Amino acid sequence: MAKEKKEGFSDTLVEERPPGVGKPGRYLVVLHNDDYTTMDFVIEVLLQFFNHDQEGAQRVMFRVHQEGKGVAGVYPFEIAETKVYQVREFAKAHGFPLRCTMEKE
Repeated sequence: MAKEKKEGFSDTLVEERPPGVGKPGRYLVVLHNDDYTTMDFVIEVLLQFFNHDQEGAQRVMFRVHQEGKGVAGVYPFEIAETKVYQVREFAKAHGFPLRCTMEKE
């Protein structure tokens, strides 16, 4: 920390940021298409874990189905990591091989 004199104040401390420190990174949580996970299950995941409405969930589900993958949401690292874990565990518990990953935005 560097000391800086300001008018009317004595020895005010001003915190300097180290170079390269900025906003935390954002991560895409991505669902991937496979031949076994049902469209209804993907919609359920989007509704339950990503708070999409029915229309938004269907839009993402069709993107996953048609393009091979779709973005379920964008979050800071720790939240994205938790979402990926929750989706993988939920899919496994329901017998689906739904792949969920995260990518830096």
